[in-house]
Amino acid sequence: WLTRVSLTESAKMVSKRKLSESDEKDEIAHVLAQFKSESGELLESPIDLPLNITAENLQLICNAFIAKNDSEPTPYTFFVKDVEVTSNLASALKNAVLDSEKVLEIIYQPQAVFQVRAVTRCTSSLPGHSEAVISVSFSPDGKQLASGSGDTTVRFWDLNTESPLFTCKGHKHWVLCTAWSPNGQTLASACKTGEIRLWDSATGTQKGKPLVGHKQWVTWLVWEPFHLNPHCRKLASSSKDGDIRIWDVVIGTCLINLAGHQQGVSCIRWGGTGLIYSASQDRTVKVWRSEDGILCRTLQGHAHWVNTLALSTDYVLR
Repeated sequence: WLTRVSLTESAKMVSKRKLSESDEKDEIAHVLAQFKSESGELLESPIDLPLNITAENLQLICNAFIAKNDSEPTPYTFFVKDVEVTSNLASALKNAVLDSEKVLEIIYQPQAVFQVRAVTRCTSSLPGHSEAVISVSFSPDGKQLASGSGDTTVRFWDLNTESPLFTCKGHKHWVLCTAWSPNGQTLASACKTGEIRLWDSATGTQKGKPLVGHKQWVTWLVWEPFHLNPHCRKLASSSKDGDIRIWDVVIGTCLINLAGHQQGVSCIRWGGTGLIYSASQDRTVKVWRSEDGILCRTLQGHAHWVNTLALSTDYVLR
């Protein structure tokens, strides 16, 4: 009872704090009001409020009643008789008929507060690799995760149960790249020896023979977009040797070798119109036609290595 009385008295003090000198001289109309939540819960007992009380002062009173321990007060929106209180009570009630024998209900609604908080803990861990994890990639349906490690293995993980599915062995060096086919049935992985291996995501077994041709390690893997080839037969790879190779994963052969960069290729993208974009340490970006391997254009201007690429259609293609 003592706490309720003190809160009511503090609310009255807050409501009268910001009155101007002219308002103090004139007689101010008052109303008996009570705060009410959207769900119909009444907040404390009715209090006497002046009609010229502002929305900012209503914020202070409401937060004083709720008495949260938050570092910052919660912002609220207030309504009286289905009209939002934007400036003060008088302006919101100018078209309403007040009954002096009834308590005026002020509906308060909390506003959304977006706060950025630092990640302070790990939500889950997936142990299993014996060496550093170098590459990871989510499956198209988001149910599995593939990881390549310095222990020369590729692992499939079930994200729903956070448990390992398969451990794929075959690479002879660090697994540097992993890439899922758009239909989610095949995972491509490449190691530092330049070999590319294909894995069945349903069984974890290797599909076909390794794709061999690069003279140095593979830096990037990308599949042909699904709408261009729903069978997901073509895979492109870039290497430190400066070449870009387009593979047919069904027959296991290299269809086209795109040679033109003077140094290693760091990143490649396969666009939705059939163009392949490659970034290189020779400070250029080249655009290739995937059907016949013709070089369409060379984009120059960077003063140092081009390490990554992004297309405006990346989200749509994914």
